[in-house]
Amino acid sequence: MPKRFENILPRRDSDSLKWNVYDADVTPMWIAEADVRPPQAVIDALAARVAHGVFGYTAAIGHLSAPGGSWEYPGIAEVICARLKRLYDWDVAPDALVYLPGVVPGFNVACKIAGQPGDAVLMHAPCYGPITKGPINQSRRPTYAPLRREISFDGYTHFAHDQDAFDAAVEKDTRLFLLCNPHNPTGRAFSRTELQQMAASCVQNDMLICSDEIHAELLLGDAFHIPIASLSAEVADRCITLVSPSKAFNIPGLGFAVAVIQNPTLRARYMEAMQGLVPSPQIFGYVGAMAAYQHGDEWIAAAQAFYTSNRDLVCTVLRTHAPQLLMNRPEATFLNWIDCRQAQLPTNPKEYFVNHAGVALADGSGFGPAGDGYLRLTFATQRAILEPALYAMIESLRPYS
Repeated sequence: MPKRFENILPRRDSDSLKWNVYDADVTPMWIAEADVRPPQAVIDALAARVAHGVFGYTAAIGHLSAPGGSWEYPGIAEVICARLKRLYDWDVAPDALVYLPGVVPGFNVACKIAGQPGDAVLMHAPCYGPITKGPINQSRRPTYAPLRREISFDGYTHFAHDQDAFDAAVEKDTRLFLLCNPHNPTGRAFSRTELQQMAASCVQNDMLICSDEIHAELLLGDAFHIPIASLSAEVADRCITLVSPSKAFNIPGLGFAVAVIQNPTLRARYMEAMQGLVPSPQIFGYVGAMAAYQHGDEWIAAAQAFYTSNRDLVCTVLRTHAPQLLMNRPEATFLNWIDCRQAQLPTNPKEYFVNHAGVALADGSGFGPAGDGYLRLTFATQRAILEPALYAMIESLRPYS
C-alpha cells in the first residue's frame, strides 16, 4: 500500500469542515471527503499559479460575464473530452461542456428547467441528501423509486435498481429523473442493464435525465463505470451529466465541475437558467482540474487500491465483531451504508456512536425516506484512524450484543 496515503495529515487546524464540526475526541467519518493529499502535480500547479501573484476574475463560456462569452481555460475541454473517450469510450465534443463551480448547483439547474413549478422529479431512495433537496429548492415535487434491498449469498446487503418500483413512481407530470451513479450512499456502480432500464423508461415518458457522476473514478476492486448518456444517441439527447475531479482527486475545495450536455437546445436552456445564479469556476478550480486530469492517473490508481483495501477492512471487522450492523460492500465511492435497525440502539444511531464511541457518521435520515435507521461511514482515511474508530464502535455495542 502506498505510504503517501498512510501519512496522517493534521487537519483540525486546517479550516476543515470535516474535522472542525466535532470536538477533538470525536473521529469524523461523516462527510464524503478523504484525508489524503491530492496528486503532487495538482499542488505544484496551484503553487505556480499563486506565484503569479494576480488573482482576477475568471468567466467561462456560457456565463454572460465573459466578454463575448468566448473565453475558456486553454486546452481543458480537449483534455476532458479525451478522458471521457479513454475511460468510457464516450464521444463528447468540446462544445457540449458547460463549466460549473460544483455538481450541486448543476442538478439544481436541471430541476429548474424541468417542466413547471409543481411538476415531479424522480429519484432513487435512498439518495444523496442535496439531490433530495434539489426539487424542493426549485419548486418541484420530489418523488422516489426505492432501490431493491437484497441479502447477497455472502451476507452483505445489496441494493439494485427496481424497474417495477421505478415505473410505478413515474407520474404524468414527472419531468426529470435525478440519477446518482455511482450511487451515494449505497456505493453501487449500476450495471448496463440497470441503466438501460432507467433510460428506456425516461425515453418512453419523455423525461430529462440528470446524472450526478462525481464518484465515477472512485472504483473499488474490479468495478467499472458506465455514463448513462453513453448508452445511445437517443439517451444522450435528454441527458445532463455532471462530472468533477473533486471526489476522485480530493480537491473539493477548488470548486470545479462540468455538465456534459450534448443536445444543443437543452444546453442552451440550461445555460440560460444559470445566468445570474451560478458563477463560473475560478482560476484555481481550472488549474487544479487540468493538473489532475493530465497528471493524476498513477495517483488515482493507487488511491483506488487504498480505498479498496479500506473497504475490505471495514467489511471484515464490522461483520466479524458487530454482526448486528448489516453491511453493504460498495463497488464504488469510499462510503459504507450501514443498517443499524437490528442493533436495537436506545437512541438515534448517529447520536449513539458520537456519544458512546466517539465516532461521527452521517445520519441516514438525511438521504431521503429510505434512510431511517442507517448510517453512512466514510472510510477514506488512514488505517491508524480508521481501525481504532471501528473497534470503538464495536466496544460501544457490547451492551446490545
